[in-house]
Parts: sequence; C-alpha cells; structure tokens
Amino acid sequence: MAEQVISPDLKFVKDILSSGGEDLKKCYQCSTCTVVCNVTPDNKPFPRKEMMYAQWGVRDKLISNPDIWLCHQCSDCTANCPRGAKPGEVLGAVRKLAIEHYSPTPLSSMVGNPKYLLILFAIPVLLFLSYIVPKGYLDFSAIPRGEDGGIVYSKFMPVFPQIDVTFGAAAFFALICFVVGIKKYWSDMSAGVNVQGNITDSIKETITEILAHKRFEKCNVTKDRKTAHLLVFYAFVGLAITTTWAIVYLYGFHYDSPYPLYDPLKLLGNASALALLYGITLVTGNRLKNADKAGKGSYFDWLFITVVYAIVVTGILSELFRLANIAILAYPTYFTHLVFVFFLFAYAPFSKMAHMVYRATAMVFAKYSKRD
Repeated sequence: MAEQVISPDLKFVKDILSSGGEDLKKCYQCSTCTVVCNVTPDNKPFPRKEMMYAQWGVRDKLISNPDIWLCHQCSDCTANCPRGAKPGEVLGAVRKLAIEHYSPTPLSSMVGNPKYLLILFAIPVLLFLSYIVPKGYLDFSAIPRGEDGGIVYSKFMPVFPQIDVTFGAAAFFALICFVVGIKKYWSDMSAGVNVQGNITDSIKETITEILAHKRFEKCNVTKDRKTAHLLVFYAFVGLAITTTWAIVYLYGFHYDSPYPLYDPLKLLGNASALALLYGITLVTGNRLKNADKAGKGSYFDWLFITVVYAIVVTGILSELFRLANIAILAYPTYFTHLVFVFFLFAYAPFSKMAHMVYRATAMVFAKYSKRD
C-alpha cells in the first residue's frame, strides 16, 4: 500500500472549534455516531470519518465531501456520543466553513462573524435612507397619503425603481454567488468519482424528497423538526408566489397595493406569514427543548432564526399599523421590514439559508453517483 502524507491544516481545525465545533477534540473514534445515525447510507457511512478528518485538519477531503450535507443534523449522534463530542454540531460548523470556502466574496466570513453584524445591517439601512431622506420623509407628515388619507407604503418607498431595482439587484447578486459556489463544489465532488446515474432522474428524485422532507422522518432526538421545517419551507414558497403575483398585478394589470384583505393574493400572503411565524417558533422551541441532547446551536444558526423572526413580525405589524393608520409606528416598522428582507436575501449565499442550495446539490450528486 502506498504511503500517504497528511499535512494537517491547524487553522482549519481552529476554525471548526470557533464555529460551533468546540467539542471536536473529545472524540476518540468509537463510531457510536455512525452506528446510531439513521440517515447515513450503508456505503461509506458518516459521521465518524468526518470527525476524523476534522481532528486531523484534512480540509480538502472534508470541505468537498457531500456527506457533510447529507447529514440533516438529527443530533441522534450528539445525544448518544459517550464523550460529548457533539458530532452534529461539528458537522454544522464544517458546513459553515464549506459555505465560506465556496463563496466568491469575503461576505461569507463576515456573515458568520458577529463583529461584522452592524456593518452588514448598515448597508441596507443607509441604502434605504438614501431613498427617503432627500424627499424629507423622515417627517412622517410629509409622506403622501392615499386618496382616503390612509397609509400607502408605495408612496413612502416606491415599488419602481426603489424596491424592484434594489431587491432585483440583490437577488441577481445572490444568484451569481450561488452559481459560482455550486459550480465549484460540484467540480470538487466529481473529482475521481465514477458517475453512473442519470442527472435528470436524480434532480427529480431530490425535488420529491425535499418536498416531502422524508429524511427528517428518520431522526429520533429531533423528529419534531419535520413539521417545523415543512411549515417554514412552504411558507417561503407561499410568500414567493405572493411576491410574483404582486409583480403580475403591478406590471400586467397596473394594480398597485394596498390590496383589500379579501383579495386572493392578500389571503395567500397573510396565510403564508402566519405559517412562517408558527414554523419558526416551532424551530426555536425544538432547539431550546433539545439543547441538552442536540446542542444549543451556533451564532450562525441563531442569526438565521432571528432574521426570519424579524421579517415575519415586522411584516405582520406593518400591515396591522397600516390598517390602524398609525403612521408613527407603521413607517419605521415597514422600513425595518425592508432592511431585514434585504439582509436575508442579499446575504443568502453566505448564511444558513445557503443550506437549502448546497444540501440539495449534495443530494442530487449522491443519487447521480449512486452514492445514496
């Protein structure tokens, strides 16, 4: 057998420890984690080998490994680890570092670091202030009202060009970052792998699996996560449909907001918002309930949860304050809502939200290469 020389990347090990995998060094390779995992396939099971790579600092083998994404962080491994090494938390830290590795911009390391939080929020705050300050809209009495004297957010922040151009540019930027990162990740996964499957069938099977969240059914410690994640997932789908619907209304029929509460678009939007609020509350409750067994989660995890909470709460309050015609509360709340929405989507390729893209890619590759 040919000798292999391993050159540990000590900085990578330190990065894992500081990103939520601080208990990594407790692992003594007993393989309990792999034995209790119901998600891992029989062929090349995880997470024992990933824990070994992490301890040794074998960065390249770990970052490009699809198994770090096939792990759904059920935390059965963490709950049953006799040494308290928390494999689920370690893989969560590795996924964060993988997102940073495949990001084409330094923003990824900034999003995962709390010391940059104010800077990241300052960008959308200053951007939106540049729209309203020149018009004197910091004085709420100067903001144009609707014909009935009611609050109309599109007069405070016009849909075109401010909203559409700003969020369109943010979405395009996020899309390009995702494409660049995923292309590089796929290339790394494919290196030296004999691909045997059909890419179209692999994509179809992955979509079907994601829509049903089937793998969550195999979790034991955090089995309640399926309901919570389904609610959050389909709430985002509903809100995406609502946004697209509003664009059709505006540019196809010249029908602008505010819409009556009985409008189908409004019904879908409000139902999706309530589903998102309930879903993210379940996510939070499950994390707190299982903190002793599954780990408390990292800053990276809680930042995403907090931002989603802020979006849905400010969105609901914006509507309530508008209906109540309380300008002094409505406009600052709507402004805050826009800031958090921008934060979520502009920084999506660098945050926990990137999981849905990288995990889906790993699942497609696993089926395509007959790995799964």
